[in-house]
Amino acid sequence: MAVEFTSDRFRPSSAAQQARAAAAVSERSQIAGDSLAETTEALPTIAEPPVDLDFDASLAEFQELARSAGATIAAVLIQRRGRPDPATLVGGGKLDEIVATVASTGASLVLFDHDLTPSQARNVEARLPCTVIDRTQLILDIFARHARTREGQLQVELAQLEYQLPRLAGRGKTMSQTGGGIGTRGPGETQLETDRRKINVRLDRIKQQLEAVRRIRRQQRGRREAVPVPTVALVGYTNAGKSTLFNSLTGGEVLASERMFATLDPKLRQLSLPSRRKVLLSDTVGFIRNLPHALVTSFRATLEEVERAELLLHVRDAASPTLDEQRAQVETVLAELGVREKATLQVLNKIDLLPAGATLEAGIQAPGTIAVSALTGAGLDDLLHAIDAALTADPLETAEFRIPQSEGRVLAALERGATITRQRFEGNLVYLQAVGPASLLERYRRYQHRDMVSAREARE
Repeated sequence: MAVEFTSDRFRPSSAAQQARAAAAVSERSQIAGDSLAETTEALPTIAEPPVDLDFDASLAEFQELARSAGATIAAVLIQRRGRPDPATLVGGGKLDEIVATVASTGASLVLFDHDLTPSQARNVEARLPCTVIDRTQLILDIFARHARTREGQLQVELAQLEYQLPRLAGRGKTMSQTGGGIGTRGPGETQLETDRRKINVRLDRIKQQLEAVRRIRRQQRGRREAVPVPTVALVGYTNAGKSTLFNSLTGGEVLASERMFATLDPKLRQLSLPSRRKVLLSDTVGFIRNLPHALVTSFRATLEEVERAELLLHVRDAASPTLDEQRAQVETVLAELGVREKATLQVLNKIDLLPAGATLEAGIQAPGTIAVSALTGAGLDDLLHAIDAALTADPLETAEFRIPQSEGRVLAALERGATITRQRFEGNLVYLQAVGPASLLERYRRYQHRDMVSAREARE
């Protein structure tokens, strides 16, 4: 069920947002027939974005979330009202309709595409004979379902407990009664207080364990940074094809799925560029609209790879009808992480899904935008050259060398790490011109025949 709030208080302030008012202020609920799994891994999220999806696309996205969690959709209800009902969000009349729909379909679960306050959740659950889950709970369930590493599981549990803590009150009569049994409570401590205390103890323990994970990650990063190998991070909306692109570029075997949030743990693989330079390519979790801020906090350790990357590849679904809206959502998350100004290449993926004869709009063919198909491999060479040109930490340089043939070790190192553009032999000397990372060419400066010149000057 979708609810559109039309009062001025809930309308977007900017003209662009007002043009999308139905999406920017819409809230939805949906009835599903199957129950969800208990846990999954998490993803970065943020506050209300400046541009939201249109109403139909947003509703379709929520239905895909439900299917990703394993639910079978039995019915969808839509409502428009001036402002949210403080007691039930949707109002008494619509709640009666939900009750009747649950009875007629036999649904075991009701999903709301909006966060319910603790009191709203209690009031709705009191009327319905089945489980009620709001948007945040649904996303957390999907994350928990996909969690594989210990770090991911801890991050999901942290977000789940922080979400549950303010919602303990009123969940059953036992929550307001004094706990029983020897040693089960302090003086006058109710069961609610006991549960809160247990959750707070568990939260502290999880935070300590995640800090240990961060410490290990910092040590690993420190060892990597001792060798000048830049990191390139894939970012983008969920299901934009980041994992498929990662596998195509690196030959990796990261799970690539059409389901949302199939990738939650960061993956790192080495990638060789046309210049022979080596970089580390990082596959990260996808973003989505209206993800809770707590998830960004919980997954801060995972997202550090994005913060430390020298270059971001913003992977976008070129065939999506909401291409611009999805870009705005991702850029809002990047701004919250403090990396929006970082060097970024726009990668328009899935061009193989465009209708026959269709061309990309001129507005998205700007400099720094590369069209590719991770599935067919189209455009990947152009992307690799663009990455090469965008990296500035260890820029490409051109130098000429005069090396004795007896220095086979030096010749082999240059052939492995640089591109040999010219080579000739005179006696026992090898004269060659190499284009490669400045750090590599500088290492063999004593063999240089002329001063190093930039790659641009050499091409001219």
